[in-house]
Amino acid sequence: MIEIFIMIWIIFQVIIGFNLVFPLLLFSFYSIIKKHTPLKHSLDSTPQRDYAIIVTAYEQTHTLPQVVKSILQLNYNNYIIYIVADKCDISGLTFDDERAVLLRPEETLASNTRSHFYAINHFLRPHTCLTIIDSDNLVDSEYLNQLNIYFDNGFEAVQGIREAKNLDTTFACLDGARDIYYHFYDGKILFGVGSSATLAGSGMAFTTTLYRECLEHLDITGAGFDKVLQSAIVSRDKRIAFNINAIVYDEKTSKSDQLVNQRSRWINTWFKYFVYGFKMVGNGITKFSWNQFIFGLVLLRPPLFMFLILSVIFTFVNVILGQFLVSLIWLIGLLMFVGGFALALAKSNTDKRIYTSLVNIPKFMFYQFVSLLNVRKANKRSVATKHYH
Repeated sequence: MIEIFIMIWIIFQVIIGFNLVFPLLLFSFYSIIKKHTPLKHSLDSTPQRDYAIIVTAYEQTHTLPQVVKSILQLNYNNYIIYIVADKCDISGLTFDDERAVLLRPEETLASNTRSHFYAINHFLRPHTCLTIIDSDNLVDSEYLNQLNIYFDNGFEAVQGIREAKNLDTTFACLDGARDIYYHFYDGKILFGVGSSATLAGSGMAFTTTLYRECLEHLDITGAGFDKVLQSAIVSRDKRIAFNINAIVYDEKTSKSDQLVNQRSRWINTWFKYFVYGFKMVGNGITKFSWNQFIFGLVLLRPPLFMFLILSVIFTFVNVILGQFLVSLIWLIGLLMFVGGFALALAKSNTDKRIYTSLVNIPKFMFYQFVSLLNVRKANKRSVATKHYH
């Protein structure tokens, strides 16, 4: 019995420890192979690909005029904006441009995918592609042109980058640092080694056919539709491209209660959907699919704060047990993770305010631990993140 317990203890440590060193292992492999697909694209190609730009809002509408204004300033002509105002008062909301279609569902949808398909079912014409934009986002003027680069090269799914719209508080800066880390490893590096970028919930685009094929038969409630969608895409052994130049500006969490509610939903989705990773890894092995195998490992990875806290706990437990060599290995693993995190910031266009905020990481992790305690009632606490900018 003791031997079984020891074996479980060792296996659990190896699994958690692997996540500390995985980013640097991935980067090392990327540095060697740098698998980039040659891209062919012409901005003058005609006709332009036809886009549906779906903007979803829940209860709040005060950010919608700005997001629509930014979309209407795109350096692109062939698109229609579908604003789905779920459970919103739209009495004071009007858009003069005929390219902006305001939709108000009669019944509360309380679901991202329900809102998306509400828009799809009200398309004015059969759009070739659709892109998902949050109600707090702003878009770069070249956003659609950048998406087209990868669509022109045969990809059916593209994830752009979500840069910080606000860095006005410590929480916002630390949230921005987290995003930089994920964009670097789960976007640029993961795609660069021949796998798929993870989806971020907005700033992403798909062929309309693929999106419908993956999600139309499902009714997804709560957070995490992007987890289901990315699993459905990669399970078909299609790659999700990453384009660092397809930019949307995203509001970062700036208040503690906002952070706790949002992270509770996100942690809830990991517990709900991480099992997809086992099937993905299995498919990768049996089908000899590098794309699926590596992506499956990423799906199995716990949220950052969870495996970091566990790593620190394991380090001290091994000290108490007299396993000083194992404790040293854990310390090296933690230092490798810190180095990998610093590398992501150094290789990205990181604002100085983000570097200054890093001393507050323990406080940021504390509130994420509070989020973990609220994970069971995450979707009851809040359905959507409240926006302040």
